[in-house]
Amino acid sequence: MTNQLKKAFEEASKLPEQEQDELARFVLVELTSERRWSEAFAGSGKRLQELADEAATEHEQGSTIALDPDTL
Repeated sequence: MTNQLKKAFEEASKLPEQEQDELARFVLVELTSERRWSEAFAGSGKRLQELADEAATEHEQGSTIALDPDTL
């Protein structure tokens, strides 16, 4: 455990019990959410690279048009 995390837990331990529980629930939800995002995007780098390569090829072949934000 890092010193920063230890310090955070020490400060959290000074809170009333109800606030400690609320903080714990918040942290657990955030950790679960982060884990889900990591799992969802694991391995997506290869697919993103494929899409980027495809877009670059289409652009080089003149198959793309310039985006005009004013016409969106």
